[in-house]
Amino acid sequence: MEKRDEQLIAQWIDHDDELKKLMIEHLEFERQLEDLNRRLYLTPEETVNRKKIQKLKLAGRDRIEQLLAKYRAKESES
Repeated sequence: MEKRDEQLIAQWIDHDDELKKLMIEHLEFERQLEDLNRRLYLTPEETVNRKKIQKLKLAGRDRIEQLLAKYRAKESES
């Protein structure tokens, strides 16, 4: 994540419940993926779960990007 994005998130996270929820989910998905990636072997169920988590994380990141674009536009208008 770029430094500017991190600054926007820090600026708006306490004012935007959706952004806050998405960031919490994103960090949790990252933690889960790190846990799965540390394992030498994944069961078929864990492999499916890993792919599901990756898709959810990506979808959340896409929505975060949409929100950040809105905040960038607000800044440009100022």
